[in-house]
Amino acid sequence: MRAHGSVAIAVLLPDVLGTYSDAGNAVVLAQRLRWRGVAAEIVDVTAGTVPPTGCDLYVIGGGEDTAEYVAADWLARHDGLRTALAERAVSLAVCAGLQIFGRVMTDRAGVEHAGLGLLDLVSSPGARRTVGESVSVSTLPGVGRVTGFHNHGGVTLLGPDALPFAHTERGPGNHPGTRVEGAVSRPTADAATGPGIVATYLHGPVLARNPALADHLLARALGAPLPPLDPDRLPDMAALRATYLG
Repeated sequence: MRAHGSVAIAVLLPDVLGTYSDAGNAVVLAQRLRWRGVAAEIVDVTAGTVPPTGCDLYVIGGGEDTAEYVAADWLARHDGLRTALAERAVSLAVCAGLQIFGRVMTDRAGVEHAGLGLLDLVSSPGARRTVGESVSVSTLPGVGRVTGFHNHGGVTLLGPDALPFAHTERGPGNHPGTRVEGAVSRPTADAATGPGIVATYLHGPVLARNPALADHLLARALGAPLPPLDPDRLPDMAALRATYLG
């Protein structure tokens, strides 16, 4: 949905999953396009609207358990959107979004809630809430070390058809029994451009902390490498990231 050459970035259900300011990821994507002279449009897709299926990028964020199950039910009712997420668009799913994109979410009463089945992973309640800063090394080309913070009550295990987004270097990951952070769909892992899903527990917002990841997603959506940005127009990201990575 590139009206007049504009890249469309959809924020899914910010009114339901808006706890951790993950909608800021869309702001980062749009600004990094505009700095390169590419027009960008942010589309807020709330629960009272019909979701667009032609956006170039979709982002979804975190929220508490009840909101997560409401969001999963809403998303499952829109087959066209699910197809776009699975086959055509580039998507970033954070925290609750990661769990929703999986196969099953089990609540504390043992009730299973269906996810969208876009990623081969399952989530269940953890023994205690996971909170803390995390540093991992991404499996995606050119992304490198990634940083963010965890704040979630669930734990997640990947199945054979999901690949890790990153391997945890320090701090929490998906599950206390693994050193895995997030997940990516196989198209995302196997191709430099084109559709795919990146999912992570990292807040921050994650793209504000990790601009290389933002540019990876943009390059996939545009189908071409991005030109470098003028460093004089940017904050001192090396110094900022050192405060998280050190």
